[in-house]
Amino acid sequence: MSATLQALGLDSSTADFLQSVPHDLVPGRVARVDKGLATVLTEDGPVRATWSGAILAAMAGDAQAGPCTGDWAVLRFWPDERITLESLAPRRSAIVRAEVSGTSKGQVLAANVDMIAIVVGLHPEPNIGRIERFLALAWESGARPVVVLTKADLVGDADAVAEDVANAAPGADVLVCSATTADGLEAVRSLLDGNATMALLGSSGAGKSSLVNALAGVELLDVQDIRDDGKGRHTSVRRELIVLPTGGIVIDTPGLRGIGLQESGEGLAAAFPDITALAEQCKFKDCAHLTEPDCAVQAALADGTLPVRRYESWTKLQREAAFMARRNDLRLRAETKKQWARASKSYRRDVNPRP
Repeated sequence: MSATLQALGLDSSTADFLQSVPHDLVPGRVARVDKGLATVLTEDGPVRATWSGAILAAMAGDAQAGPCTGDWAVLRFWPDERITLESLAPRRSAIVRAEVSGTSKGQVLAANVDMIAIVVGLHPEPNIGRIERFLALAWESGARPVVVLTKADLVGDADAVAEDVANAAPGADVLVCSATTADGLEAVRSLLDGNATMALLGSSGAGKSSLVNALAGVELLDVQDIRDDGKGRHTSVRRELIVLPTGGIVIDTPGLRGIGLQESGEGLAAAFPDITALAEQCKFKDCAHLTEPDCAVQAALADGTLPVRRYESWTKLQREAAFMARRNDLRLRAETKKQWARASKSYRRDVNPRP
C-alpha cells in the first residue's frame, strides 16, 4: 500500500483486506458522512461517494452497517463520473452508543480508532461520574482510552484534580494540558506516533476543537468561548477525520449531551475493575451487592475501601446496561418473528397460488 494510505492510519489487517478486493476498485478512508454521501480520502485526494446497492441493503437490516467516519472503504468510479462506496473493510474497533431517540439500536460514532481521548475541561470542575460513563463506552469499543484534561491554565489545582480522575480511571492514562500555553501538549501529541488514529469524545465546551488546532499547529477548526454559566457551545457539528500536518489522525466529534450505553458488559467491567474484582469474591455468583451475606462489595463499602460515589456510579451504569440488553433481546425476537411471518406468507403464496 502507498505512503498516502499509510499516512491515513492504515493497519496491517485492513491492508490485507484491501489487497484482496478487485483491482478496479479504489481504496480510501471515510473522513465524513452526510445524508447519503461520504467524503472519502484516497491516494489521489478526497472524493464524494454515494452508497452502492449492497451498502443500502446491509443498512436496511442493520443501521450500524452504514459507513461512518474512520471506516476503510473501496470505491467504484463509473464512466458517467458517479462514485459509489461499494463495501467496507471489517472494523477493528467501533465506538457505539445507544441512539439519542432511546431505541435499542446503536449509533456508530467512529471506527478503526487506536485510542479514544476523553476530553474534559478543568474549568468548570469535571464530573467524575460522567468521565466513568465515557470510559465504559471507550473500553467497549476495543480502542485504548485516555483522559485528556484541558484548560489547565484556568485552574490552580490541575494536578490534584488529575489525581482524583486517575483514581476513577484505572487502566487509563490521565494527561493534563493547555491549548493556550501548550503545556502538556507533547504528551498528547506522542499518542499519535506512527500515524495512529485518535477519536476525541467529550461534552460541548471541553476544548476538543482547540486541542485539535493546538496539535496541528494551525487553525483547522473554529472555536467558541464557553457561556457565562460554564456550559459549552457546539463548535463541531459533525464527526470529521482530520490528518494532522505533524502526523497522526484525529477524529473530532460534536459535544455529546447523552452517552447511552449499549449493553456495555466488557466495557463496564474494564471501567470498574476494582468493583469487578470485588464482585468475584462474593459468596453467591448471582449476588446483587445489596443485602446478601458475605458480599465483598458491601464489605468494601463498609470499611471505606470502596467510595460510595463510585459504587453508585457503577450500579447506575449496570442498571442501564441491563435495561439495554433486555431491549435488544426484545427487538431481536420481534425482528425474528417478523422474518418468520414474511417467510410463511411467501411459502403459502408459492404453494397455494391464486387462480
